[in-house]
Amino acid sequence: MADDTLRIDRSAKTLRTLALERMREAIMDFHFQPGERLVERPLCDQLGVSRSVVREVLRQLEAEGLVQMIPGHGPAVAKPDLGRTDEIYELRALLEGIAARACASSATDAQIAVLDGALKKLLEAWASGAPVEVMRATTKFYEALFDAADKRIAWEIVTGLNVRINQLRSMTIASENRREPAIAEMHAIMDAIRSREPEAAEAAARRHVESAWRIARNALRLDSL
Repeated sequence: MADDTLRIDRSAKTLRTLALERMREAIMDFHFQPGERLVERPLCDQLGVSRSVVREVLRQLEAEGLVQMIPGHGPAVAKPDLGRTDEIYELRALLEGIAARACASSATDAQIAVLDGALKKLLEAWASGAPVEVMRATTKFYEALFDAADKRIAWEIVTGLNVRINQLRSMTIASENRREPAIAEMHAIMDAIRSREPEAAEAAARRHVESAWRIARNALRLDSL
């Protein structure tokens, strides 16, 4: 008789993945508000999955920093922490600046063409007005940028940092008057890369992150009042 102990249950994995994606998007779209309790039974009903799947999803979201366990109350949507996010944005500005500099110095014409295509998709996402779509397109753009810069370890670090502030990133994207400045900042990064100006590319990339962080910092401070 065959030993099935290591057999992969593809359907269960797919269901868990779908539930995780749906919950992650719901948090970033503010369907669930920061600090709101996440009760298993209603989540099972809303997602149409079992309690075990919901528990797995909540554990994963806790690892990503989107959910926190409140003693005596259970899981709740995490509230961004000003001190921790300050460090995250500082590191992002540093690493994205380094990648943009390297990209301007060494990217091939083909790689720049890929970046141009990713920027076009990003502009389309901004036009849609959906923060989640903007974040997805932004991730694709920066993945291409770090790849062209040959900074793959740095990209892994940035990906890990972004997971911890995805809710805050969504908040800044959805904020009033962010769209046009953000688009101008991304164009500045690409203009410097196309012109093969490493210092200008690094400065533009850092300005983009710092601009987003100013909005996020103000939002956090207002939320704490």
